[in-house]
Amino acid sequence: MSWISIPDLGIVVTGFRTEKTGFGMPGLINTFMSSISFVLFLLPKVWAKRSNLFFTGFNLAWAFRNMILVSTCHGGDCPVKQAGLYLLMAGSAIQMIMAVFPQVKLEGNKS
Repeated sequence: MSWISIPDLGIVVTGFRTEKTGFGMPGLINTFMSSISFVLFLLPKVWAKRSNLFFTGFNLAWAFRNMILVSTCHGGDCPVKQAGLYLLMAGSAIQMIMAVFPQVKLEGNKS
């Protein structure tokens, strides 16, 4: 999905395709962090849930960084935000909420 478009230059920027902008591949780290987070969501261990807070927090911070970096005006050319950028932020926020409230059954003293 496209994140932004710059109509004056005819450029459409996605997370992995950013030609003529110099942004690199900002969606690559989001994909990497989300993949690790997905695996940690599946593990029913307390250490996995605690470490998942780091990965989802980093993913949310990186998504926020991408939103600021990609959607700012450069040299008088202001981009038009597309749905993909908003979906990235919403997905990262939902992922963070899921990590904050895990479903874990703790074994221990029941007194």
